[in-house]
Amino acid sequence: MTTICFVNQKGGCGKSSTCLHLAGALQSTDRRILLVDADPQGSLSQGFFGSEAVETLAPEQTLAAVFDESVYARPDALLMPTRFDGITVVPTNHHLGIFNRPSPEKEGITQYALRSFLEDVSGFDFVLIDCPPNLYSCTWAALIAADYVVIPVPPEDFGTQGLRAVRQAIERARELNPTLRQLGFLVTRCDRRLLIHRAYEQRLRKNYSNLVLDTVVPEAAAFKVATASRKPVEYHDAKSLAASTMRGLARELCARIAKREQRQRAA
Repeated sequence: MTTICFVNQKGGCGKSSTCLHLAGALQSTDRRILLVDADPQGSLSQGFFGSEAVETLAPEQTLAAVFDESVYARPDALLMPTRFDGITVVPTNHHLGIFNRPSPEKEGITQYALRSFLEDVSGFDFVLIDCPPNLYSCTWAALIAADYVVIPVPPEDFGTQGLRAVRQAIERARELNPTLRQLGFLVTRCDRRLLIHRAYEQRLRKNYSNLVLDTVVPEAAAFKVATASRKPVEYHDAKSLAASTMRGLARELCARIAKREQRQRAA
């Protein structure tokens, strides 16, 4: 089971959207996917189940139970199957907010809560963790639990600000999770017709070289329409550019993971 968390300290980067649609692309290749919604906004959960269903969940039915030391978080109580075979969600709503605190390194054993929970979960090929737009406790716990990190970055000034802080957080997390590796920066919400988008993408590639994924996620209407239909784009319009892009992203991530694991075996 390979765990990937999607991290940036800015909202609107495409973290939730990428998790939702990537799950569909991975599942289309007969992989079983667990999505963990670690953002108290619950956007990923709502993307599958709708806002009303998610907002009415009790704390013990959500990821909040994992961080609540007074509750035993049983995987069978938290794993919610979707209407798509092979895609399961650990949902989240506002109840998680009280556990998403600053200075996460001071949280003691709670830092390992998500990692411990996932160690009791089986039957999945990939775990995708959607993180909140900050570097507080929920993001920190995801970094401690994950094998790999992807940083979604829109090609614009506000999207690229704070990347140094994100990378520093990853390095600090590696002190507690030495096997954590960065898979790369993912350019999201890109419109290559815009000079400014092309310029920021070029700057990102110049600064970070091969750490920037080849796949570029476009600003495509198909993503929004699919999300409004509570579907990964693979199930909404498999022939669309958006769906093709997600399948390409799935292939690239899998190839990078395989390459890293091959290096580890050879070392």
